[in-house]
Amino acid sequence: MPKVLIADKMDAVAAQIFKDNKIDVDVKPGLSPEELSAIIGQYDGLAVRSATKVKADAIGVAGPRLKIIGRAGIGVDTIDVPAATNAGIVVMNTPFGNSITTAEHAIAMMFALARQIPQANESTHAGKWEKAKFMGVELYGKTLGVIGCGNIGSIVASRALGLQMRVIAFDPFLTDDRARDLGVEKVDLDTLLARADFITLHTPLTDQTRNILDAAALAKTKKGVRIINCARGGLIVEADLKAALDSGHVAGAALDVFEEEPATANPLFGHANVICTPHLGASTTEAQVNVAIQVAEQMSDFLLNGAVSNAVNMPSISAEDAPRLKPYMKLAEQMGALAGQIADGAITKIAIEFMGDAAALNTKPLSALILASVLRATLDGVNMVNAPQVAKSRGIAVSDTHSTDCPDFHTALRLTVTTEKGDHAVTGTLFAGKEPRIMDIENVPVEAALAGRVLFIRNDDTPGLIGAVGTMLGNAKVNIADFRLGRVPGGNSAVALVSIDNDVPDDLFAALSALPQIQSAKLLRF
Repeated sequence: MPKVLIADKMDAVAAQIFKDNKIDVDVKPGLSPEELSAIIGQYDGLAVRSATKVKADAIGVAGPRLKIIGRAGIGVDTIDVPAATNAGIVVMNTPFGNSITTAEHAIAMMFALARQIPQANESTHAGKWEKAKFMGVELYGKTLGVIGCGNIGSIVASRALGLQMRVIAFDPFLTDDRARDLGVEKVDLDTLLARADFITLHTPLTDQTRNILDAAALAKTKKGVRIINCARGGLIVEADLKAALDSGHVAGAALDVFEEEPATANPLFGHANVICTPHLGASTTEAQVNVAIQVAEQMSDFLLNGAVSNAVNMPSISAEDAPRLKPYMKLAEQMGALAGQIADGAITKIAIEFMGDAAALNTKPLSALILASVLRATLDGVNMVNAPQVAKSRGIAVSDTHSTDCPDFHTALRLTVTTEKGDHAVTGTLFAGKEPRIMDIENVPVEAALAGRVLFIRNDDTPGLIGAVGTMLGNAKVNIADFRLGRVPGGNSAVALVSIDNDVPDDLFAALSALPQIQSAKLLRF
């Protein structure tokens, strides 16, 4: 009989579902890291929420019995996913159980901010009756700027439209058609900052979104703007927000998340115009029940039947297909990550072609992994299982085709990501049947293996590029591991893939991008 440990406070329905499925279950919330490490090896599955930190130390002593870690919620930042992957442990989450609850909390925070409800409540309890002090603003007719209009952001937008607010949205994945369906106006970030009376953030924390509201961005906002963050700490530079509040440029802020949590101290605490809650976005009875049911059902299905749902680190592949698909999975992940990172603008279509020997494979997991890898460039919580749903919710058309014809290679995959700015195509193959290679990028032939940090450069096919880039990186002590250059025969377009051993400082990247031969440059990660 499988055995599961529930290590966090979770609705009792989760334990009951395990028992109903004939799975032995222990409920032991509040374990210290040492206590968890001491007993984790006794279980086949571990169910957690956000309080329990499942770090490499615990995973390292778990032994072969532990097969799955289930997170009742979307964020897996408290779980060392790479360590779990290396140990062969599946990590699952429940990405859609908290959506309505989190959206409603953002709306509640917006109301509280507009009418200074927490401050007025405290004053009234103190017997002050400061009616003239708390002059609020109406939401009616105001412009709400939504940064991140995905699952939660779109719910916030619909609620705001019901309040007769004007809603503008910035989201790299938001298409014109999807914006029209939602009833929002799609804008770029600078336009949103300049026009919004209220700004609410609903984007994951990625390299692209970290510190998205810093001093420079806040300076572009309308004087008197009010800011709500119920998404992730780290999206706002807290010191910059405090300075904008102190100057009066930002009228108020309502924050449910912080850069460091638990947040027992913060530069924004005690500010008269800041409302804070302790990461309550998912804290409703309904949400707790929903995620408890989902995590228990998913873990039970895996332990009893081997089914994988909402895994963040494991493809859904049968035992028979696994050996043949393994090298293709690596190629698919690299191609998706490459195309997702070089694509500019909102994605409208993703087309996948399987050619030659690849056409005869079970391509569904490959398609799912490519799709997830493309979307993960700007979204978190996307995996092979939920990637199709995420793409559908954002109005992205997905297609795959199969052809036994493959004139240049015995097997190949071609991925085309279409955005509102054009197509971004990548072709890849396997060398010796097992080594992934990129063979073509945006119709420019170039052979490259991808790993670690890679500078991707679109450039004019003119003399001096290699020397200029090499000299600048060398002077900055950035070591080049590999340099691949491809060009269109008879044309003047070329691309370069420069593998480097360490990060490129911002000033160096700006200087590289300004070279006259370079049309555009991006730092990619694999």
